[in-house]
Amino acid sequence: MERIEEILDGVKTMGIGGHVRPDGDCVGSCMALYLYIKKWYPEIKADIYLEKPKPVFGHIACMDEVHYEAGEPREYDLFVTCDVSAPDRLAVASDYFASAKKTVCIDHHVSNPGFADVNHVHGEISSASEVLYKLLNKEKIDLDIATAIYTGMIHDTGVFQYSSTSPDTMRIAGDLMEKGVDFSNIIDESFYQKSYIQNQVMGRVLAESIMLLDGKCIVGYMKLRDMDFYGVKPSDLDGIVSQLRLTKGVEVAMFIYEHESQVFKVSLRSNGVVDVSKIASYFGGGGHVKAAGCDLAGSMYDVINNISEQIEKQLLGQDK
Repeated sequence: MERIEEILDGVKTMGIGGHVRPDGDCVGSCMALYLYIKKWYPEIKADIYLEKPKPVFGHIACMDEVHYEAGEPREYDLFVTCDVSAPDRLAVASDYFASAKKTVCIDHHVSNPGFADVNHVHGEISSASEVLYKLLNKEKIDLDIATAIYTGMIHDTGVFQYSSTSPDTMRIAGDLMEKGVDFSNIIDESFYQKSYIQNQVMGRVLAESIMLLDGKCIVGYMKLRDMDFYGVKPSDLDGIVSQLRLTKGVEVAMFIYEHESQVFKVSLRSNGVVDVSKIASYFGGGGHVKAAGCDLAGSMYDVINNISEQIEKQLLGQDK
């Protein structure tokens, strides 16, 4: 697929969906596609399905039109997923995806097996938002669409500092800025800005973090009772693993939090030596070489030990 128009011929109804716990790239790419279809293909009845996004994405147009839940059974002519690496990661509208006449996956996860009828997956590209940008008619990208794409790109590139950021990424960012994107406020408000409680939680995690594997791995954690004490949700924990990764001498950062009793969400970040996507995939998750995640059941110590064992294998060159 070279252009989005290739999949729109004869389409009258269309669904768009993202992954569970949608991040900036998921929200940005899904909303950009929705806004593009809404403006330039009004004859297509498009619906967008996302788990309720965080308020920090309120600057993106038409967020009030997102469906947080699926409704009655229906068969879409076309269902497109953005930033979804596997079918079991599709949130809210998985039944609509399964029943659609045609399915398309637009993604950038190297672990993506290609689960749709048409798979436009480019693991070498920084974000699903950048992948989508290259499918759109550049002349039809207005300020609203550009804002959504730019939001997605900054979130999956760490504001253009991750190694996945290419010269092409920066050229696209420049093109979007020429559309009038309020880049400074978008970066501050949707990426860096934290509430007082979020700062408290991050401070606690950093203060109680532990070093493993001769200082090559740092682990931060938060138990369910601590999350209840602070009154925080999983979305309030964004940015913690990235901050852990910046610890001097560390090759891998691991942040785990308990989202139900004895079930932990694991986030992994690498500084380059370790391929964390392989580790996440080993445990049924996925992601990228330098950023990946999975869910594991057991005690906190079991989870840490199981993940660190796989990290150590790569550090020792045993996992080829």
